[in-house]
Amino acid sequence: MSSTTSGAPVANPTSDFVAHVRSISRQSSVFLLGTLFNVVASFPFRIYLARVLGAEALGIYTLGMTAGGFVSILGAAGVPQTASRFVAIYASKGQTRKLRRFLWFGALTLLVTNLLVGSVMVLGRHWIADRVYHTPVLAHYMHFFAAIMVMGSLTTFLGQALAGYKYVARRTVIANFIGTPATIVFSVALLTMGLGLWGYLAAQVASALLVFALMTRAIWQLTPGTDQTLASAESTGMPLFEREILSFAAILFGMQAIEFVSGQSDRIILGIYLNAREVGIYSVAASMVAFVGLFLQSINQIFAPTIAELFVKGEHELLQRLYQTLTKWSLGLTIPLATGIMVFAKPLMGIFGRDFREGWPVLAISTVGQLVSCGVGSVGLLLLMSDQQKRMVLAQFITVFLTVGLNLALIPRIGLIGAAIATAATNVTLNLLWLRDVRARLSLTPGRHGYISLLLPTAVTVIVLAVVYSTLQSHVRDVVLVLIGISVGYIAFILCALRFALDPQDRELAASAYAKIRARFA
Repeated sequence: MSSTTSGAPVANPTSDFVAHVRSISRQSSVFLLGTLFNVVASFPFRIYLARVLGAEALGIYTLGMTAGGFVSILGAAGVPQTASRFVAIYASKGQTRKLRRFLWFGALTLLVTNLLVGSVMVLGRHWIADRVYHTPVLAHYMHFFAAIMVMGSLTTFLGQALAGYKYVARRTVIANFIGTPATIVFSVALLTMGLGLWGYLAAQVASALLVFALMTRAIWQLTPGTDQTLASAESTGMPLFEREILSFAAILFGMQAIEFVSGQSDRIILGIYLNAREVGIYSVAASMVAFVGLFLQSINQIFAPTIAELFVKGEHELLQRLYQTLTKWSLGLTIPLATGIMVFAKPLMGIFGRDFREGWPVLAISTVGQLVSCGVGSVGLLLLMSDQQKRMVLAQFITVFLTVGLNLALIPRIGLIGAAIATAATNVTLNLLWLRDVRARLSLTPGRHGYISLLLPTAVTVIVLAVVYSTLQSHVRDVVLVLIGISVGYIAFILCALRFALDPQDRELAASAYAKIRARFA
């Protein structure tokens, strides 16, 4: 019986609720393992890369990726992100013909449009390098950035399609457990040959081709009657894309354009007012901040199609309970990592080299914004997957003026710290606006009790981290200090949370998970 008819209290999850949580936790745990694998494998590689290339070369790379990101918005036109929603809908309804047409023509459209805008990007490489960023050497690498853009758009589309099929685990294996090692191996081999930034970019293109081939094969196997799609398309005379898809893609296109201005304006303005070295330092700090949201990102990968499915079925109560539970879990798992990064920001940046140590305030300030994002949960996805994408875009449209204004006002005056303040303020404002709309439009709330239950474990964690930092900072190397601090922080948080933060629903789910794990190993 579904949650909409059972009337079961929150403390006693229904079978549907437990089944969804198990599915989400199983798939997202694989994604999380893949992300953790990326951290373990790529963190030493990032240190190696920073020390081999230096801050200036990393700054050139960041500027090129920013240029490619802007052009990719035009080439993608919002299509890649439609895959997770419409693949989930078509697959759940058994509409195989619509599913096949969507996949075929979506990939074909992306290939053609991205090749066109990529060609324009290469032709205009000197204008971009000289006039916009005042870094002429950037023009020599522009064809690599165009190739990365084309492959990135296609692999994003295929990855979203796998998420729509609820095969996030398979996507994770391909992208993380195969793609990341391939990038590292190719990069180290080419950098060892003395090819510098050329070698790193060539390695990224090679690994992207490998990931694309494997994802294409996975989609082919999951989609029934794929070889019949072109013939059926010609015989039916149906439009390439349904109006609903085009409307959704148009909204996403506008949303991504706003996201780009909001998310990349700091790097663009840094490139205009400062230099490639400063951009390189900032990019390393930003890459570390991205890890703060890895638990929420892991949950979102499989929660997104689940939201679309439950919204279509009208199972509001079940969706509410999932939202509250998953928000509490993702925030709880994020708190030790985020507080550890803020406390150990200076030694963490020092691991990448002496030049990068000065970027520690960027890391600490930006982490605050990411922590707030994890605290409100999957608010953006709830709006996007519940036909409220216009409200999502409106909030982004409001905050884009905030981020551009703050960046223009603060970067010329206080440099990297100004960019970090603008980024954190934008992140906090955007997520609070989304949370307001989720409450008003969907009648969904993350739950006050979940926040209150995490206060004591958070306080204990902060105290433990401060003690570790003050005790060991002058006695061990930076990398050892960071590893010890974050590990001890997690131990303190988990022990305190197990004693004080679990409610009856959490305990029932934990007992179910423990019993399943024990039975599997037995």
